[in-house]
Amino acid sequence: MADSVKKWYVVRAIGGQENKVKSYIENEISRLGLSDYVDQVLVPTEKVVQVRNGKKSTRERVYFPGYIMVEANLTGEVPHVIKAVTGVIGFLGETKGGEPVPMRQSEINRMLGKVDELTVQPDNNIAIPYTVGETVKVIDGPFNGFDGVIENIHEEKRKLEVMVKIFGRKTPLELNYMQVDKIS
Repeated sequence: MADSVKKWYVVRAIGGQENKVKSYIENEISRLGLSDYVDQVLVPTEKVVQVRNGKKSTRERVYFPGYIMVEANLTGEVPHVIKAVTGVIGFLGETKGGEPVPMRQSEINRMLGKVDELTVQPDNNIAIPYTVGETVKVIDGPFNGFDGVIENIHEEKRKLEVMVKIFGRKTPLELNYMQVDKIS
């Protein structure tokens, strides 16, 4: 049927109400029997670890505040139904009275990659962007802001052993590649 022309579109929504608007869209689509035209409605989130009162807690944070991704075939009434949902501002890239602009494949892959990042194993063919002896800045974790020197690279664990000077003493830290940044 119309499966071949389904594309991803970005819907602008009221910030902070993305999940509520997502459920409104899904309910309205199913109520009107338009489920054949809309595959999925997605609010990209990421897991954030917070420390409050000494306790670690993981919560989900909206990755693109104010935006919802919709995979749909926008024919007939579908775009009007989505725009009429409470909390929806409109489609992204739309000119006044024009057609909504679908996302590029590279953007879709990046968005879906962010969502699936926690479940998919990293590709083992990725080149290690760091070398032993290189100075790096810690950009994540409790030692955020400290500079250190890479002492060792553990390829199989995808970790770096970084020697950081804390209170005048050298301390070894084991960090993943995403927790450090090159100093240029």
